[in-house]
Amino acid sequence: MIYREENSLVFRFDGEKLTITPWGQNSVRVRSVMMGEIINTDYALDKEPPFGGSSPKFLLEENRGELINGKIKVIMEQAPDKTGCRLSFYRTDGKLLLRELGDGGALKLKARDFVPITGGHMELKVSFEAWEEEKFFGMGQYQQNILDWKGCILELAHRNSQVSIPFVVSSRGYGFLWHNPSIGQAVFGNNVTRWEASCTRQMDYWVTAGDTPAEIIESYGDAVGKPPVMPEYALGFWQSKLRYWNQEQILSIAREYKDRGIPIDVIVCDYFHWPKLGDFRFDLDFFPDPAAMVRQLKDMGIELMVSVWPEVALDSENWPELQEKGMLIHPERGINILKTFGGDSSYYDATNPEARKRVWEICRKNYYQFGIRAFWLDDAEPNYQSLDYDHYRLYMGTNLEVGNLYPKMYARTFYEGMKEEGQEEIVNLVRCGWAGSQKYGALIWSGDIHSTYEDMRKQLCAGLNMGMAGIPWWTTDIGGFVGGNPEDERFRQLLIRWFQWGTFCPVMRLHGDRGPDGKVYGPDGTEAMRTGGDNEIWSFGENVFRILKKYIGIRESIRPYIRACMAEAHRLGAPVMRTMFYEFPKDPVCWELKEQYMLGNTLLVAPVFEEDISELSVYLPPEEQWFDFWTGEKIENGWQTVKTKLSTIPVFVRGSLKQTFHEMLLSEKGGTVCYTPK
Repeated sequence: MIYREENSLVFRFDGEKLTITPWGQNSVRVRSVMMGEIINTDYALDKEPPFGGSSPKFLLEENRGELINGKIKVIMEQAPDKTGCRLSFYRTDGKLLLRELGDGGALKLKARDFVPITGGHMELKVSFEAWEEEKFFGMGQYQQNILDWKGCILELAHRNSQVSIPFVVSSRGYGFLWHNPSIGQAVFGNNVTRWEASCTRQMDYWVTAGDTPAEIIESYGDAVGKPPVMPEYALGFWQSKLRYWNQEQILSIAREYKDRGIPIDVIVCDYFHWPKLGDFRFDLDFFPDPAAMVRQLKDMGIELMVSVWPEVALDSENWPELQEKGMLIHPERGINILKTFGGDSSYYDATNPEARKRVWEICRKNYYQFGIRAFWLDDAEPNYQSLDYDHYRLYMGTNLEVGNLYPKMYARTFYEGMKEEGQEEIVNLVRCGWAGSQKYGALIWSGDIHSTYEDMRKQLCAGLNMGMAGIPWWTTDIGGFVGGNPEDERFRQLLIRWFQWGTFCPVMRLHGDRGPDGKVYGPDGTEAMRTGGDNEIWSFGENVFRILKKYIGIRESIRPYIRACMAEAHRLGAPVMRTMFYEFPKDPVCWELKEQYMLGNTLLVAPVFEEDISELSVYLPPEEQWFDFWTGEKIENGWQTVKTKLSTIPVFVRGSLKQTFHEMLLSEKGGTVCYTPK
């Protein structure tokens, strides 16, 4: 039976209720439940976005229903035997975008396949037809040198350096959000496109149609949220290492940057500055006067970012309260120890609103009141000792059902607390995220990657797909996290190449666990968490220092442009790092490029991902004029072979400029430079 119910097109048969609801401009939300009523979950789609002036239209015929909302049309057709129905999604100009898999005749396939879990919810598989030429982008961050996910199977689960965001942009002109935080799989096969949830109460997804990737991303931002305004202190250079272990060390490093005349915006106090995991405060043996430390840094124009982990150790001063009040994640079996690194611990349950409130109260008292306005929310997946996803239970449900929500709710803990304190421009560094994390000021970085050219190359695809998944704020550990000896000449060259690229990333942040290790002891002689080797820009030799210092200066020169890119991300949800096809969707070559990108709409960047390389092939789209960033020289468009010295990264400027981008940003018009497409 197909009918209209309020603002939805509905199909009902044999226990299934399927609804299609207009949900923002050019978009629809599709939900289905077995033996019940539709559930208004707000995992990411927490409110209906505006419709942009167009009114949805419904058409009902026998065994057929049609819904038109702006540029998208959905047709619901009941099977000839009336036992089921099939959904097809079109542009209103008639182009087929997406269609559920048919039953295959004698195969008796199900496009919406609910498999009951004994005594619980459902396992769900939703299948769509596949097109050979279709390309898929987005889905978050996976550690593979792949930009187009066609032909791939992706785990819908978080891991350290893996961020699963179930939103994809199709080359056929639609965006698709799997609005389900269950552990599962996405299959982009040549014979089928399928979304799978291991445990869920209903099917729930959102589809939007758009003429360009930019239009699709903007509609997605309207639906799930866009980032706040990026604070000014986040636009420049960030200094970090594993780990600055005392107050005077942080201050002395900051002073040396200032004494050397090197601009620095943020310095980071990493993990285990606390007495016990879950104390959420400074260890006064090493940080005797946090308020004075923050004040002295601010006097130098530097913000202190402080690491917070969500673990709570059994011997933490906060364990008894959080355990008694049910504010910890609980294992399904055995004792409540979910991790052993740095002490036996559990995790505070960020899906519990009372737990979020209590953890923020502790952090406000122990950090925020000292003037700390930026937090590093590490270990955000969460990174359980054992990634047995069926083993944990949270306030909102089992980990199988809602586990992928955790990093978003972790970011929400701090964002909402900071907002309540009156802070408007908020950025917190988070190791993971989910759909809509961006609206909670989440700057996601690519996790504990290794210091190799191979890993550096993977991060570009990761960053570009994060942008296509609606996360404009993204960064890496410049130089990689694991490995890297400052005395090793090969690592020094890798660091230069990574630092050059980091200059043209949304956030420029140096971090890593460098060798050699150093031991740390408390006043009583007890061994504390170790520290890594030096990781300041003067730690790698004088030649490297000169190059890195130059690039910090370049970052300052393009600061007004970065500010303009961040403003566009706030207004439109636009990526700061953009795939080439995002800016040039009509150029088929641009849909194939994965080792160059656009920073905003004006700078084309081609990072160097190979050792001892002297030239690169770069594609300059023919519809534009291009100029060398460094010299202002006009460059022929199309495929070009460009020379690259160790001290230089290939960067090009889009548009008719008579001077270099660098010079223009230093001119009186600095801050307004942004190319206006034809």
